[in-house]
Amino acid sequence: METRTPRRFRPRARWLAGLAAAAVLVGAGTWTAVASDENPAVHREDQVLDMPGARIDTSYFTAGSGRKPAVLIGHGFGGSKNDVRAQAEKLARDGYAVLTWSARGFGKSTGDIGLNDPDHEVKDVSRMIDWLAGRPEVELDAKGDPRVGVTGASYGGAISLLAAGYDQRVDAIAPQITYWNLADALFPDGVLKKLWAGIFISNGGGCSSFEKELCEMYERVAVAGKPDADARKLLEERSPSAVGDRIDVPALIVQGQTDSLFPLDHADAMAQRISANGAPVDVDWMAGGHDGGNPEAERVQGRVSAWFDRYLKDDKGADTGPAFRVSRTGGVDSANGQVSLRGATGDRYPGLANDTTSVPLTGDAQTFTNPAGGSPPAISAVPGLGAGLSQLSSFGVGIALDFPGQHARFDSAPLDRSLRITGQPTVKATVTSSNGEAVLFAKVYDVGPDGASQVLPSQLVAPVRVEDVAKGRTVELRLPAVDHQIVPGHRLRVVVAATDLGYASPVAPATYKVAVDGPLTVPTVPGLTAGSTALPWWTWGLPVIGVLIAGALLLTARRRTSAPEPDPALAEVPLQITDLSKRYANSSERYAVRDLSFAVEKGQVLGLLGPNGAGKTTTLRMLMGLISPDAGEIRVFGHAIRPGAPVLSRVGAFVEGAGFLPHLSGRENLELYWRATGRPTEDSHMEEALEIAGLGDALARAVRTYSQGMRQRLAIAQAMLGMPDLLILDEPTNGLDPPQIREMRDVMIRYAAGGRTVIVSSHLLSEVEQSCTHLVVMHRGQLVQAGAVAEITGAGDTLLVTTAEPVPEPVVDKVAALAGVGSAVRTDDGLLVQLDGASTTTLITELVRLDVPLTGVGPHRRLEDAFLTLISGGSA
Repeated sequence: METRTPRRFRPRARWLAGLAAAAVLVGAGTWTAVASDENPAVHREDQVLDMPGARIDTSYFTAGSGRKPAVLIGHGFGGSKNDVRAQAEKLARDGYAVLTWSARGFGKSTGDIGLNDPDHEVKDVSRMIDWLAGRPEVELDAKGDPRVGVTGASYGGAISLLAAGYDQRVDAIAPQITYWNLADALFPDGVLKKLWAGIFISNGGGCSSFEKELCEMYERVAVAGKPDADARKLLEERSPSAVGDRIDVPALIVQGQTDSLFPLDHADAMAQRISANGAPVDVDWMAGGHDGGNPEAERVQGRVSAWFDRYLKDDKGADTGPAFRVSRTGGVDSANGQVSLRGATGDRYPGLANDTTSVPLTGDAQTFTNPAGGSPPAISAVPGLGAGLSQLSSFGVGIALDFPGQHARFDSAPLDRSLRITGQPTVKATVTSSNGEAVLFAKVYDVGPDGASQVLPSQLVAPVRVEDVAKGRTVELRLPAVDHQIVPGHRLRVVVAATDLGYASPVAPATYKVAVDGPLTVPTVPGLTAGSTALPWWTWGLPVIGVLIAGALLLTARRRTSAPEPDPALAEVPLQITDLSKRYANSSERYAVRDLSFAVEKGQVLGLLGPNGAGKTTTLRMLMGLISPDAGEIRVFGHAIRPGAPVLSRVGAFVEGAGFLPHLSGRENLELYWRATGRPTEDSHMEEALEIAGLGDALARAVRTYSQGMRQRLAIAQAMLGMPDLLILDEPTNGLDPPQIREMRDVMIRYAAGGRTVIVSSHLLSEVEQSCTHLVVMHRGQLVQAGAVAEITGAGDTLLVTTAEPVPEPVVDKVAALAGVGSAVRTDDGLLVQLDGASTTTLITELVRLDVPLTGVGPHRRLEDAFLTLISGGSA
């Protein structure tokens, strides 16, 4: 794995077998120019490829000219090709021909879900590689053999591994948060992971959406509560591990630390196998995962792009990053409350059992029970529930529950030095069961000095099924792989429980006896180079903590005495911004926002426009009280905005999406959010917000079944709870298709129709033009123009008259000869009429008299034209 020299790792296959069965294009497809602030423009070709037993919906992205390597991007389970569109566009701009697709049974693709069946989903990928080989934009290594890489997350990550194992034309892969052996993922050590297995079936649309043998297997295992040999064999045959000895291409493996579905040991298995095949492998343990947390999307996608630059473009100068990286919490950003991350890196991947240290445990053999029906169960990871808490385990925050009488626990002494666990701890234990079999759940806690506060790192637990233990048997418990810091004064606690909510436990009652045989073996990786913020807080905090407290008290007192009084004259004005300025951090000259002033009235839908860097987001953050301005003020209904200002209860905000618990319904998520505010239930106006959002029957369904558009509407419904008088929406249409965008527009208009006010920041100018009544245009932190949409687009003297059919030339001449008309010119859409004294009303009357088939009359200049003129310094 330390071999870093780029090379081709196997002879190139010159095969065209299967080309005769290659995908056949249905129709001519659709080409679309993708809007972008960057050059060159990205073109997208949507098409359906006809595969045996299915029709696969694809999108093909290219930019610029000349031949280039190709990249295939797979999507996650339950998703579609739309989920990876942004990444595809970015790779296309970076010089790749990119093909995305919706897998069988997902999106608009037909066919049964086969869980990456080699005979179906994997062959679909090979047929798409055949198709790429025939494209004039794609670089070839040989006839029928394109230079191609494959990437994707979860379900899409597995297909990248399988493609490399089954198709020798694949040149590089970048699998993310995925599995090596699906049987090990869903049946770890012979225990059914019942919650995740059920989620798989639900996200796939129900058992009937799957291949028949998969549906029958799931129902058989779910009823029995344990997997059988045939079930394991079926899933193993569809796993990358089945062809592990054939995967010999450069692999960037990204795995999530907050992931109870595909934990770190899956990444370890794939890294060890691919490395043994002689290929370069880098491993990245990122912060997020299937249980939530920070997915580090921008950083990870940057690594994927660099990986392909190195191994597809043969760019020897591409920085592919370290051989091993692990993301660690580095504190909490006081400006936004988000956990900050830093990376620790090494020049080799250490595996899960490197540089171990022994931690003695105390505690005699302990007896406990498996309750009848396996209920109530202990709680560790619940899919989605630990999303934020799993990141905060380093700060002593976490949730876990073990019921008395259903577990044994063994503690270490308080540690006298810091200990960083990086890998998979192990401990030997002797297990006895009253019925000869035991299903156990082992976990390691970080326990505080009081002996009661305990945190389960990443909320992870390791299941184990032990048989033939009527007379006792010694086994090695392999605990969850984690990266976690234990500080001095804390102790380690090993818990062995009889139940866990996420897994199937035996329904028959039983008595277990467990004793540990030796210390807890803890892996460490002391040679890692830590990123910034690595110093412990006490090295600098203690000398200044008194000064900080005193300063905070003085500042708070000053704010209490100097906060401006409410202005009665503005009591009915939703928002007034006056001379607002905010400098960039560490700069006295550069401004994010400078001397900004504008007002918003009731009932308006105001569009906040400006190119990237215009200061829109900074303005919204100051409006929501997240950051303080350097000068000027913001008043909402006459009250000056300060962090925590009471008037902010009248403001609702949708900023960069919202996190929901996927296993709860839409309504349950909203109810949970409102309870967390501490405000009375009757103040939520839940039904009114839901009626405006228009989610209908979907509210009763689990959020994991929602489309992107439905999630956006649910997020806006959450912002509307309490029916705030001022609603702020930051890019609410991101990731939505045209019908979903239209629905979002209707939501905004309905909300403002009740006399409330909406402020929306968006890059979609055509959408703003249709949904907003007023505009504020910003550029380089300053106001360029504010006013009604019609005023900014310019009601001007030149009108575009659209018609249902072309206007005959004689009629055009008659229009040009009308009194008060300067000229009339026929266009593709109708007529372009320049007025010279006549009013718009008079023109319409005359056009009707001349039997012109009108469909619309409006200003010739669109918002896009006005916007570009304004930010380029021209006159409005």
